[in-house]
Amino acid sequence: MTKAQEIKALFLENYKDAKTELIYNNLYELLISVMLSAQCTDKRVNIITPALFQVYPDVDTLAGAKLDDVKSYIKTCSFFNNKAVNLIKMATSVRDNFNSNIPLDQKGLVSLAGVGQKTANVVLIEYAEANLMAVDTHVTRVAKRLGLSREKTPEKIEAELTRKFKTELATLHQAMVLFGRYKCKAVRPICKDCYMYDFCNEKLKTKFIM
Repeated sequence: MTKAQEIKALFLENYKDAKTELIYNNLYELLISVMLSAQCTDKRVNIITPALFQVYPDVDTLAGAKLDDVKSYIKTCSFFNNKAVNLIKMATSVRDNFNSNIPLDQKGLVSLAGVGQKTANVVLIEYAEANLMAVDTHVTRVAKRLGLSREKTPEKIEAELTRKFKTELATLHQAMVLFGRYKCKAVRPICKDCYMYDFCNEKLKTKFIM
């Protein structure tokens, strides 16, 4: 068994039912939540979205929204000005180009304003359990600390993790996010009793052990 396979087995054992912490009821709500979560915590997004979804419950209502009104609902979110613009553009594009139905494929999703490959993959992972890997700051940090990748860009890290793990990528993505968020944190990671300890980069083990 390779190192990557051993790490994969441990993640699947400890996070077999891993899911996003974003709260949503449908594809529309999931897409918006993921868009808002860029450089913002899931906890903050979950505070913001109930009021937003009550006023704009679907693509058509959001497409017809006034920019300042949308901003007022998401103003506590990072980069809310740009995100408000993209939310309305996204909804308008879905209404005009997809008959008000959010596309459930990567090509269609990335054609929408504010939706890059990572956002598209996260939506497909969570909603359709697609065998994809999405790379955010948590996944990047974990992959490097565990020696899974030395690549510099999210796209290249995604490609390397996909090649090494091959299957069950949806669960592994969520596992790496949760592991990075609560255990292998950027500052003061909790290394004591970590089940990934033996795989961790030696310098990081010495520096961060608690």
